[in-house]
Amino acid sequence: MLSSRAKYALRACVDLARRHEPGQWTLTSEIAAAEDIPRKFLEAILVELRDNGILESQRGRYGGYRLKRLPQKIAASEIIRIADGPLALAPCASKTQFGPCADCPDITTCPLCPMLRRARDAVADVLDGYSLAALADGRRKNSLRSAEPARRSFAPGKVPSLQPRH
Repeated sequence: MLSSRAKYALRACVDLARRHEPGQWTLTSEIAAAEDIPRKFLEAILVELRDNGILESQRGRYGGYRLKRLPQKIAASEIIRIADGPLALAPCASKTQFGPCADCPDITTCPLCPMLRRARDAVADVLDGYSLAALADGRRKNSLRSAEPARRSFAPGKVPSLQPRH
């Protein structure tokens, strides 16, 4: 389940994507008001996004925040990972923070690992397929990076079967 932190981070970044014009800075108070996000909480989120390369900031009268990259080049999954950590349901299924589960006797024989990895892949497949530009425009975009092959897309509300393939 997405935390409030991740939802607010996504909403703030989508708001910035909608305002995206080269050189334009947006005040935290403007984002907070537009997206109905508590300002103090938003400030902490924006700093974290800045520190992780999603946003840039400028102090002063004409300062604020703006996207560091084009909205077409920022995936929803990046923002969720920054706010909430790995997309995986368990450490053994994580690509970014892989490790054995605390209660798992042997990761190599765990019957749950393959299922959890497929679930992670399905979630990542969907979230990687949405750029901030697509979210801002209300449309789906299959691939964010031209060097990457297009990812499978799923119909809204349809999740791929997690049954093993034979």
